[in-house]
Amino acid sequence: MSRLRILAAALAAGALFTPAAHAIQVKVTITSLAPSQGVEFTPVWVGFHDGDFDTYNPGEAASANLERLAEDGNAAPITAAFSAAGYTQQATLQGTAIGGPRFEPGDSTSFVFDLDGSNPDHRYISFLSMVLPSNDAFFGNANPVGHSIFNDDGSFDGEDFIVTGSLVRDAGTEVNDEIFANTARLGQTSPNTGVDQFGVVSAHAGFIPGGNILTAFPNADFTQAGYQVARIQVTAVPEPETYAMLLAGLGLVGFRAARARRRV
Repeated sequence: MSRLRILAAALAAGALFTPAAHAIQVKVTITSLAPSQGVEFTPVWVGFHDGDFDTYNPGEAASANLERLAEDGNAAPITAAFSAAGYTQQATLQGTAIGGPRFEPGDSTSFVFDLDGSNPDHRYISFLSMVLPSNDAFFGNANPVGHSIFNDDGSFDGEDFIVTGSLVRDAGTEVNDEIFANTARLGQTSPNTGVDQFGVVSAHAGFIPGGNILTAFPNADFTQAGYQVARIQVTAVPEPETYAMLLAGLGLVGFRAARARRRV
């Protein structure tokens, strides 16, 4: 058998079995979909787990970890809690905004994880990020099993979803006064400077009409119908389509080689 045919057979086998393979590189891509002068958001914490890691529950008081993230964009506490729970696959994806790692409208960044579909600790993904500007607005999944990356048999499934304005939450830990010194991205210079609220996590009612936030960011009213904040994609590396392209290219090379032999 020629080397070309051996290579073709190997690639074909890889293409056939890759979707069901267990060890796999997975790319998480975060993209800001907000309009110009719209909302921004802090670096996004993402973590893979077995479905038992709960970031928050609507109608209940936010944890100290969520409070620090929702008020100050500080992902260190949630990162430490995730590690303490025994999970190992996590990262905080940073944006590309000038002057800070936040995500401005149009920003996009990716991070590659080494996962294993046979490992239950890699099956589900959770994410959290503070919405800017705000006192304590954030987005993230409350349901720990809401986004499955692998199927029951360990095959890769992936995810691709939009975070709409209706999914923005109020942590209930700080009064939404929009005072410059208390509001991240407006004038806050130190953490935990706002007025304590002692409330519960709930759907965010939106910014104050004519207030400081909408004056500085006129397109930040995420309560408008169809408002999109971010897109989160979880894809295989390389993506399955890549194998098809490799095989197609290899087939073309083989066809040309055969024609060349006939001409000789």
